[in-house]
Amino acid sequence: MDSRLLRASCLAMAVAAATSAHANSFNRIQSFSTADNLPASNLEQENSAEIITATASGNTLIYSDSPREGIGFIDIRDAQQPKPAGFMPLKGEPTSVSAVGENAVVGVNTSESYTAPSGFLALVNSAQKKVVSQCDLGGQPDSVAVSRQGDMVAVAIENERDEDLNDGVIPQLPAGDLVLVPLKQGQLVCSGLKRVDLTGLAEIAPSDPEPEFVDFNQKGEVVVTLQENNHLVIVDAKTGKVSNHFSAGTVDLKQVDVKKDGALHFTGELNNVLREPDAVKWLDNNRFVIANEGDYNGGSRGFSIFHKNGKLLFESGAAFEHEVVRAGHYPDKRSGKKGAEPEGLEVGHFGDDTYIFVMSERGSVIGVYRDTGAAPEFMQLLPSGIAPESAVAIPSRNLLVSANEKDLIEDGGVRAHVMLFSLSEDTPAYPQLVSGNEAATGAPIGWGALSGLTADPSKPNVLYAVNDSFYKNQPRIFTIDASAHPARITAALNITRDGQPAQKLDLEGVAADGKGGFWLASEGNAKKEVPHAIYHVNAAGEIDETLAFPAQLLEHQIRFGAEGIALDGDNLWVVMQRPWKDDGEQQVKLLKHNLKTGEWTAAHYPLDATEKGWVGLSEIEIHNGKAYILERDNQIGANAAIKRLYSVELNGLQTAELGSTLPLVQKTLVRDLIPELESLNGYVTDKVEGFAIDQNGNGFFVTDNDGVDDSSGETLWIKMGQIR
Repeated sequence: MDSRLLRASCLAMAVAAATSAHANSFNRIQSFSTADNLPASNLEQENSAEIITATASGNTLIYSDSPREGIGFIDIRDAQQPKPAGFMPLKGEPTSVSAVGENAVVGVNTSESYTAPSGFLALVNSAQKKVVSQCDLGGQPDSVAVSRQGDMVAVAIENERDEDLNDGVIPQLPAGDLVLVPLKQGQLVCSGLKRVDLTGLAEIAPSDPEPEFVDFNQKGEVVVTLQENNHLVIVDAKTGKVSNHFSAGTVDLKQVDVKKDGALHFTGELNNVLREPDAVKWLDNNRFVIANEGDYNGGSRGFSIFHKNGKLLFESGAAFEHEVVRAGHYPDKRSGKKGAEPEGLEVGHFGDDTYIFVMSERGSVIGVYRDTGAAPEFMQLLPSGIAPESAVAIPSRNLLVSANEKDLIEDGGVRAHVMLFSLSEDTPAYPQLVSGNEAATGAPIGWGALSGLTADPSKPNVLYAVNDSFYKNQPRIFTIDASAHPARITAALNITRDGQPAQKLDLEGVAADGKGGFWLASEGNAKKEVPHAIYHVNAAGEIDETLAFPAQLLEHQIRFGAEGIALDGDNLWVVMQRPWKDDGEQQVKLLKHNLKTGEWTAAHYPLDATEKGWVGLSEIEIHNGKAYILERDNQIGANAAIKRLYSVELNGLQTAELGSTLPLVQKTLVRDLIPELESLNGYVTDKVEGFAIDQNGNGFFVTDNDGVDDSSGETLWIKMGQIR
């Protein structure tokens, strides 16, 4: 085809895709905690949801649970109300699971050591929860897949390396291979097991192939990723012969963050990065897509589409990671390694559309793309829960389900989750806040860990947010246009001291001064030599004034200090997060500083009682003669109980000198925020950190996503309507 005609054809496809792009979207409809499958006698046991599949009816989900050494079941006959359907222990660690009708095959690792790998393949009767047939695999299994006709099982025998031996460099024998096991009349035919030798194919460590993932196309061909070897293999399952193999190749990346440094700078380059793919899925009988997670030498941060003849058809480069950045899900702590780390993939055929679902393990988000036959069209991002490991599409029910393996029970955090998404004509509910591009570089504005909010004194729908010390080398004030959905970060102002990024800050509150500058509340930490203080920055972001806390206050200091700040005439109001040593058990200080006289006074604010954890304050806003205060507990998920907005009448609010008996303020409940925190059908996040009221009288609140560090990465940006 003439190149101009080809370009015109691609343009026409892109226009057609754009026209239909908003006709359908996926939205989360429910979340299921895998802890609900735990016995009542041991609810604190670590568990996980790693690889997930759905039975042919689409009514039951089955997931592998490595910590519990078994598989879990979820009843989704009513997708809006998923129910625990039991657990089945296995004599080993399940590595993968794939449905066979209403039953499932499971790869189970029983290895004693890296040098003595072993495992078996089990066919499980889902209704009876028992193994009905089993084959020894002669090695450690990883991925398992069932042919489209249901007559063959492919197992990637990885025989994984010891990462502590020789810095994890391969070869490390024994080598892995591919195992093919026939299925007949609902039974595994172990006598028909075939081993496919994959040695001698890859340029990297040809003597030690380490198969990672397998998938069948309609023709009974198996595609195999050799992740550590950076190689791809096509096998004819009927004959067990390799029909083609080729290197996964390398990628040159631009506009990426390459340094773990508490700052988001998407100006770096990485050249000749090995793809080192993990998951692989066929798009049709000729094309397949790979997720380039990387292992010890590579990881190109995106996904690629290949023809089975070895031709590269599409490379995402940094584009997928940029979408992750714009949604606030970029994991800075992985910048020096593999960035957003796409690991899992799913392909689903919904009506006339084929969707590619790309899972960012470290960014805890799923990218949704529509296959066009050429460059796939980006559709949306989905909030997945922490560390999505796999997903399963159920087109017959318009469902997508993700399995999110991270269980933070040891840290008192949220449990592992399975999340359900439905395809409908509704607009995407997430993300609720995205960023534009940096004016100087054209790269996306990096953001996260939003900890304070204020409104522009004269412009409706314009707000400003600050980030906290997670980005210790890049404190910033973000300008937010709240007039559309999603709201948009249009600019980022760097906070500087002597022309350099300001250090020793933990910004938790921001207030516009009405003159182009801002007052900032910084929470101190004596152990880290971070002072409790208030700062003023000018319109250029330079710190030009510092208000140190008075000695009468600091002599009683603890770690948890100023969490919010508001300006009312000549007075700065500051809320402290938690009681200090001179406060009552359920009382916290509301500080008042007069900018003209320099006087500090305070009142006591009464905190709500809680049965778990602690309760503190996280924000203050002044509007129409009232102080609006965010009060929250530190609980997450089902344990979250106190996420509330209160008001205090300023008229008559009395304060007293520090060190004296402080008057107790009277508060009035304005709104319980938990229903709004549940509105995206995920779990309730713990950190409601920012609140502001714009010039139209509309209230907004924002949550802190902890920089996507042991967090789902979700930032909720909620427009609350008129606040009176």
